[in-house]
Amino acid sequence: MERDVIVACDFPNAETTLAFLDKFTGKKPFVKIGMELFYGAGPDIVREIKARGHKIFLDLKFHDIPNTVKKAMAVLSALDVDICNLHAGGTIAMMEAALEGLTRADGTRPLLIAVTQLTSTDQAALENDLLIKEPIDQVVIHYAKNAKKAGLDGVVCSPQEAGKVHEACGTEFLTVTPGVRFADSAADDQKRIMTPEQARLNGSDYIVVGRPITAAEDPVAAYERCCREFIGE
Repeated sequence: MERDVIVACDFPNAETTLAFLDKFTGKKPFVKIGMELFYGAGPDIVREIKARGHKIFLDLKFHDIPNTVKKAMAVLSALDVDICNLHAGGTIAMMEAALEGLTRADGTRPLLIAVTQLTSTDQAALENDLLIKEPIDQVVIHYAKNAKKAGLDGVVCSPQEAGKVHEACGTEFLTVTPGVRFADSAADDQKRIMTPEQARLNGSDYIVVGRPITAAEDPVAAYERCCREFIGE
């Protein structure tokens, strides 16, 4: 699997998003469409960005009973996205149902990955808010193993845990890692973070980068810097 940088287009509407993407006249970045944009602009924004030649990670983080998630994934399967996701905390049964719903009649489907623990969650929040007492890296690995058992393609995890996930689940099991910041960037609300170079060295397959690129004075230059540090381009 080739490494890539996914740009988190966390904008409130289609106009702002498309104006941002218009800046990229060369290489078209892999784009993450999250809840803010999808709920604000609807599925048409997915079709528009795909028509422009971008790969898409649709980041809606489903977490519900298995039947509901299965039906929702069946709807998403009609959109031509490359990756979609759900919360591993929804249980193996939910992940298996999601995979069934996502798979089209011809057997094709987008990649499906599971969120282990959000990169805004640290050990204190895990213990105090969620009443999970195990070390956070062990929780992440357990959730990753459950995702693999359910037949998923990989997980969303911190770059700090990417190498451990590969050790536990194999090198072909994808690690998609937010919580990436340049060495000279603010951490914002992220707790478990690394630089692009550190993420590469620790085994991340994809990094998801938002504000260090989208809020940069020159987003294209910031994206190109990220690619250099993570991919070597």
